[in-house]
Amino acid sequence: MTDLRHAKMSRAQFFRMMGGLAAAAAAAGCSTKPQTGATTGASGATALDLKFVGVADQKTPMDELVAAYRQARAGVTITTSYAPTDQVQTSLRTQLGAGNAPDLHVVYPGSGSAMSMTQIAGAGLLADLSAQAWTDSIPTGFKPAFQVDGKTLMYSAGSSVIGAIYNKKVFQEAGIDAPPTTWTEFLDVCEKLKKAGKVPIALGAQTPWVTQLITYALVPSTVYAKDPTFDDKQAAGQASFAQSGWRDAMEMYLELHKRGYFNDKPNGTTFEQQTSMVATGKAAMAIQVSAVLPSFRDAATSPDDLSMFPVPGADDAASVWIPAGVVVGLGANAKGRNAEEAKAFIDFLGRQENINRWAKAIAAIPLTQDASSAVDPAVESFLPFTKDRAVPFMDQRWPNAEVQPTHFAVVQDLLAGKSKIDEALKKMDEAYAK
Repeated sequence: MTDLRHAKMSRAQFFRMMGGLAAAAAAAGCSTKPQTGATTGASGATALDLKFVGVADQKTPMDELVAAYRQARAGVTITTSYAPTDQVQTSLRTQLGAGNAPDLHVVYPGSGSAMSMTQIAGAGLLADLSAQAWTDSIPTGFKPAFQVDGKTLMYSAGSSVIGAIYNKKVFQEAGIDAPPTTWTEFLDVCEKLKKAGKVPIALGAQTPWVTQLITYALVPSTVYAKDPTFDDKQAAGQASFAQSGWRDAMEMYLELHKRGYFNDKPNGTTFEQQTSMVATGKAAMAIQVSAVLPSFRDAATSPDDLSMFPVPGADDAASVWIPAGVVVGLGANAKGRNAEEAKAFIDFLGRQENINRWAKAIAAIPLTQDASSAVDPAVESFLPFTKDRAVPFMDQRWPNAEVQPTHFAVVQDLLAGKSKIDEALKKMDEAYAK
């Protein structure tokens, strides 16, 4: 099997067969600084300490599962550390190249970032997990996100979606009975919220990865609903950002800004501030990945007030598509001195009960399911779209790690009034061609 740029599987096939939703973005986090290697305890027995570096949306499931692994594997500990996405994308990749990376680390599906599976695998830095039993159950449509040349090189517990995390209480107080299903209805809802004295959409664009999510929420409807083969045409040089529905999505993004539906100074607002605004009812909603829904709930007085709905990027409800992708996962350092034990930990994560625990912690759809698996009620409204109206997160099919940071930067410039859409899309096309 070739990498995702050359996968011979249509988007419709991918999502028809995948059996779920898809993937996560990540926020800033913090932890202790670990040590890696074998040490000798008081009894003289050799203890093994694995080092893991990840991003914040991995913290809750990892903490729980690391504790369980310590009980199951006497003498083995795993020291976890979490860093902001931007830091992980640079420092961790540098460590991998220098040969001093942690035993276990975050891996993003696809090929569109410095820490994506295809990019790292190309350098021979990911251990082969193909012999592990859980890999036999990867849904056929998911395999391009997990494998390169037929080898499984990353673990992920499931999939998630991008949509509007919203405060139901704020909606009710503004006289909004149900989430909108068309773009015009979405604008009407925003206007009602604004008149009710609420910020319709909290946008934490100071945190770079947040900048991409509104575009990602809209592009499935403005691009792929009209041409599901767009990625293949773009890879063949027959389509571009500038000459596609990407322009419509950017115009819709800026329309929200010009109508005053975002908080003041979104480029000066962080993800954490965005989260707090929605959780406390200062803002009605935020366009986010479902993997961070637990963070919003943790910040809320009443977690049950928060739910999600698909962002309608079209005026015909039947033409609304959604973005979905494999949840950010992890891999084992192929060149690490503890590679075998790191692989054993991933094998432990691949047990169905542990897939369920991880997926539950981040409101994801489990990779595989049994009688004890559950889907978070907040994402149930997305399920009807997954049969034939869902597409992977855009960066998962981009050919290099240049396009995504360019996207971040041009959105910030657009919000600041420093750039026009023509210039923004031109920069993205140039980055794609590198």
